[in-house]
Amino acid sequence: MSKTITIKLEDSTYELFKKAADGEMRSISNFIEYATLNYLTNENYVSDEEMKEIYSFSNELKKGLDDIEKGKYTFVE
Repeated sequence: MSKTITIKLEDSTYELFKKAADGEMRSISNFIEYATLNYLTNENYVSDEEMKEIYSFSNELKKGLDDIEKGKYTFVE
């Protein structure tokens, strides 16, 4: 079920949204929804699988730093 919200925009921001929406042949409302969803799914969040990889890499880096502090390393030329 869709919901209605009200937002307050500066005139310049409204015009920017209007131009972008017109360029995409969308209503302003639809463009704001599209742009927001695009931002949220591509910029701010990572998948659970990606987060596991980040933690794994972080743990490997910590282990490597611990090994260096303990002198457990060999220089390879």
